[in-house]
Amino acid sequence: MSKSTASQTLRWQFIRKMLIMMITIALISGTFQYFILREQINENVMNEALMIGNSIEHGIKETDLASKSIEQQIDYKLESISARIADHLQGKSLDHITDQDLIRLRDQFQIAGITLFARKGDDIVGVKSSDPKEIGFSFKSIMQEAFLALDHLLQGKKPEGNGIVSYVNQNIINLYIAQSGSHDDKPRFFKYAYYHQPGTDYVINPYIEANEVYQFTQEVGPDSWIKKVLSENKYAKEIAVLDPRVFEDPSLAEKMYPPLKKIVYGTYNDQTQEDEQILVQMDKSAQRVSYVQKFNSEKLYKMFIPFDEGRVIYISLDYETMSAPLYRQSLILIIFGLLSLVALFILTANFFNSIYRNIQKIIIQIKQLEAGDLTAKSQILDGGELGELSDSTNTMVDTLHQLLTDTREKATQAQKLSVLLETDANESLEKAFTMSMEATAESRDTVEEIYYFLDQLEKHLVQQLDDPGAKVIMDKLDEMRQLANHRTNNTTEITIALSDLFKALHEQSSELSDLSHSLLDDLAKFKLQ
Repeated sequence: MSKSTASQTLRWQFIRKMLIMMITIALISGTFQYFILREQINENVMNEALMIGNSIEHGIKETDLASKSIEQQIDYKLESISARIADHLQGKSLDHITDQDLIRLRDQFQIAGITLFARKGDDIVGVKSSDPKEIGFSFKSIMQEAFLALDHLLQGKKPEGNGIVSYVNQNIINLYIAQSGSHDDKPRFFKYAYYHQPGTDYVINPYIEANEVYQFTQEVGPDSWIKKVLSENKYAKEIAVLDPRVFEDPSLAEKMYPPLKKIVYGTYNDQTQEDEQILVQMDKSAQRVSYVQKFNSEKLYKMFIPFDEGRVIYISLDYETMSAPLYRQSLILIIFGLLSLVALFILTANFFNSIYRNIQKIIIQIKQLEAGDLTAKSQILDGGELGELSDSTNTMVDTLHQLLTDTREKATQAQKLSVLLETDANESLEKAFTMSMEATAESRDTVEEIYYFLDQLEKHLVQQLDDPGAKVIMDKLDEMRQLANHRTNNTTEITIALSDLFKALHEQSSELSDLSHSLLDDLAKFKLQ
């Protein structure tokens, strides 16, 4: 890989790593926001549902409290009326009481009607009444608890309420306000009392019409609360009060009197099989249940809240409408987050490019220095570490430039001196050689003359051997020859040594010249100007 490719790879490696890091951050942040958003949506929807449930529960309790207060007043009134009717019928047997007597008493006490219940076989039925529709009516087939209560009254026992009576005393029970089971033409609501006068064989059943209580519950009761909540809360789709017992056993809607209803209050149209299974389960274990469900292409949040008397408050919310603002908010946050990451990437990339360009300037300078250009400089004005590195590199370049400039000047001077020395050495060598040759020749000539003189002298002295002085001189002649020969040899050796010296000096000056020339050639490779 070339250096340019390596440097390019460094930039792309940085960009690639930055992109991977930012994509990873975006994915992690998006996933985290998604889970947080989902939890927040579920929490908001649950809180909204609980708030609606609490509102409905509060409304039901207030209505029940008001209804019970009204019903209690009616209970006391019916007890008083029952005792007064018994006083008017005192001493009369069932056979001596006519329907007209009951009609007269009805009008006198301004009540809806009076029925007398008595045993007929194994049943207790209405035998006398101010309303012919009530004759033959029996609780045995529709409400076993009421039948047993009447049986206890006739036996002189205190009846048990078992959840069907609003008032009970030694001789009387009052049922809750309920729709009449003998009037099928239109819904009519009555309050029934069943009073047994000790010593008689019948039960007096005065009843008054209680449509005002029903009307009250319709105007300010749970249904009105549900309608109000639905009109004020744009997220609420359906609200109802349900009876899980009827979902588990639908026959309770027909067997019991007054009959139980699946939907006690409100509306429940978005029913699914899953809902029914949950309601059946809640009849066994009363626990709050909530979930998100698809129904007719709508996403609904359903919550079932256990309530008193086995009832359940059902709330259905538009999940998509509730979650849309949070999703939009989350989308805006994600977009701004992504834009922030892009802006951060651009700023980081620009910052890295600035550093990269400064590094490239220093790299170019180093490459120029590597090529021998000692005039190369880099200029980085970022005030940071790269600026300090550039200044240090420039200072180093100046130092090397000055050093090599001085070296080249010294080398040039050395070359000049070596040339002069080589020239002088050549001339001196020639002169020394000439002088040596001349001196050697002269020395040899002198030695030959000395040898000739000594030979002549020896011939002369040989003739005078008798003379003692001649003999001494003869002995000195050999020494004289050796001395002359030795001096001639010394002269020759000196001449040779001097010649060798000048020759060595010539060779060294030549070598110095070659070295200076080589140094100048090497220095010529550097650009100093």
